[in-house]
Amino acid sequence: MSNRLKMANIHAVIGLLEQGWSYRRISRELGIDRETVARYDRLRRNRSKPAIVAPGSEASDSSNPAIPTAGSLEVLGFVEASAHPPGRPSRCDPFGDLITQKLDVGLSGQRIWQDLASDDGFTGSYSSVKRFVRRLGATTPLPFRRMECEPGQEGQVDFGSGAWVFDDGKRRRPHILRITLSHSRKSYSEPIWQQTTENFIRSLENSFRAFGGVPKTLVIDNLKAAVTNADWFDPDINPKVVEFARYYGTVVLPTKPYTPRHKGKIEGGVKYVKNNALKGRIFSSLFEQKQFLSKWEKDVADTRIHGTTKKQVRRIFEEVERKALLPLPPEPFPFYHEGKRKVHRDGHVEVAKSYYSVPPEYLGREVWVRWDSRLVRVFNGQFEQIAIHPRVALGRFNTSRSHLADQKISAVERGAEYMLLKAVNIGVDASLWAKAMLDARGIEGVRVLQGFIHLARNYPAHAINNASKTALHAGLFRLRPLRELVKRHSTQGELEFADSHPIIRPLSEYQDIITVSFKIAEKERSENEPAT
Repeated sequence: MSNRLKMANIHAVIGLLEQGWSYRRISRELGIDRETVARYDRLRRNRSKPAIVAPGSEASDSSNPAIPTAGSLEVLGFVEASAHPPGRPSRCDPFGDLITQKLDVGLSGQRIWQDLASDDGFTGSYSSVKRFVRRLGATTPLPFRRMECEPGQEGQVDFGSGAWVFDDGKRRRPHILRITLSHSRKSYSEPIWQQTTENFIRSLENSFRAFGGVPKTLVIDNLKAAVTNADWFDPDINPKVVEFARYYGTVVLPTKPYTPRHKGKIEGGVKYVKNNALKGRIFSSLFEQKQFLSKWEKDVADTRIHGTTKKQVRRIFEEVERKALLPLPPEPFPFYHEGKRKVHRDGHVEVAKSYYSVPPEYLGREVWVRWDSRLVRVFNGQFEQIAIHPRVALGRFNTSRSHLADQKISAVERGAEYMLLKAVNIGVDASLWAKAMLDARGIEGVRVLQGFIHLARNYPAHAINNASKTALHAGLFRLRPLRELVKRHSTQGELEFADSHPIIRPLSEYQDIITVSFKIAEKERSENEPAT
């Protein structure tokens, strides 16, 4: 709706203002813009008010009342009065209402003259429009009102640019988040790489911990990290920021867009950090810059005599404001992200470009993941937690041993104790050699032990044990010569005859058979010989 009001609404506004109602209350009750209420209030204050004169009275012909009655041609002596200025009439008079409407939506005099000339048949000059507009707005500007806050009532928040950071040959400039308590001017500064919602919340949380309490309100600029839709009357605040404020018992109040004076204390504070603390400095890391700012706040910013309060910042904070802050909750705000993920063929899910394992039975299925700056939690379809991991760097894998199938775990991953047990199964001599080898060669012997266990796949246990006994006696703890010994013992075992076998008769029986056979053959030969 237009900010031009009807007579009844103007009377209502004036009456309520006279009763001491606030702009906000009038705006809420009458359904009009607070800026419109403020404009009529300024006009009301700037005009003289000798009387409210009834039409037709003698006084009405001789006086110039500030607020004429409803029948007057001048509507309360406000903007319409300028449509009939004293002296020569203006070519803009017929377009007075239209010009006023265009002014209300913020158009300039140049733009109004262009629109009138092109769309409404106006033939006057730009100068006539400029004079008319000047008369419409010929009011004395009001000075800004300085607002001072009670202790613990307000903290103002804003971002500025930090000092350059040279890291790994690259030059980057972080953002500086600064929060200033409006009563004492005690401040906290923290550099961050990106103005994300999580960084914004964590930095505010760090400031609360540094202050030892929470201010009742937080006045912020219309940061994208906190405000999704900037609007002076009804802004849309990021839901996570709302939850954060509710968790700490504070209230977030965005300023009017493009109105830095609404947070003047922090505007000056950001400049103070840039010009006093960081100007001309270079840091090797973000952490180094954070440490420097923390020390600078304590040694410089807190010890100064503030130009407005004329008192030391630290003294006002310690003596007055600290005890007025809201208490801190026992735990930090549980900021987290969440979403669905599909388990990859390697048994991991991707979270913020890093990878985390899940139990093998969930391979190829969808799971629900919730993560914050410290932990990653994985849930199944019934929202039962099936895995938890600490966060790792970008591109890294975090794999839990319990999530690997037995067939996929190598002997080296299982450890030396597991392989020593395998050596015991081969035999006593093999076990003794394996233990002695590990004692002699240390950590590098783990891989040797793995190769020693693999010998049991191709050679008999007795050959490995005999070779181990020989190697141990000789103090030989290399795998290659031991392998040659195993091959030699294995070959010898194949050529040796066994003393007994379940399907082979003992040699003594074969000897008896041979003896009997010789006796029979001798007897037959003697019987067949002729007598002499």
